Amino acid sequence: MVTTDMTQSFLDGLAADRLLAIIRGQNAEASVASALTLIDEGFRYLEVSLNTENALDVIARVVREAPADVHIGAGTVLTVDDVRRVRDTGASFAVTPAVAASVAESARLGFPVIAGALTPTESVSAMLQGATAIKLFPASIGGPSYLKALRDPLPDVPFVAVGGVDVAAVEEYFTVGAIAVGLGSPLLGDAPSGGDLGALRERAREFQAAAAPWRGR
Repeated sequence: MVTTDMTQSFLDGLAADRLLAIIRGQNAEASVASALTLIDEGFRYLEVSLNTENALDVIARVVREAPADVHIGAGTVLTVDDVRRVRDTGASFAVTPAVAASVAESARLGFPVIAGALTPTESVSAMLQGATAIKLFPASIGGPSYLKALRDPLPDVPFVAVGGVDVAAVEEYFTVGAIAVGLGSPLLGDAPSGGDLGALRERAREFQAAAAPWRGR
């Protein structure tokens, strides 16, 4: 793995915080509002998918309004051009759904990247290309038991479990060694497309409570 001060600091921070919110919405204003609501509820790592409406503008707006200790990244980053456009918004990290050209480009630039992978081969390939961490996706296919099996031969790979992670599964993933969990629809619901922000706050507090005992371990 290629590490820089920036990527190591990002990895250490994510592993300490434990939660990554994933925003993917059909309404740009609602996506911004969702991100700011989550920040207000204590989320410090947030990803805005590039297939969100006006995603680059959403990222730039949230970056401007977020406190200095909050990290705003972009998801569904696939190409070399995507990496450059994302960096121009002020985003501080990238997330990919697969082992794509964006992984090596991010690493070349010293830009933290969580690379999507499912199998041992994909995980090793992504780390060799310079991934900061591996997004185990979709984690729901095998659940915590699959992550446990994957970590047996790959104990030093930092895995972030993403895909169908609900509140009940948070402890299970941490128990088998996930450094963090990525939370999409189980956390966001329909808030980024204009849904209830009050309900989002309630879910955010449930996830924060589930992660709290694992911080500092």
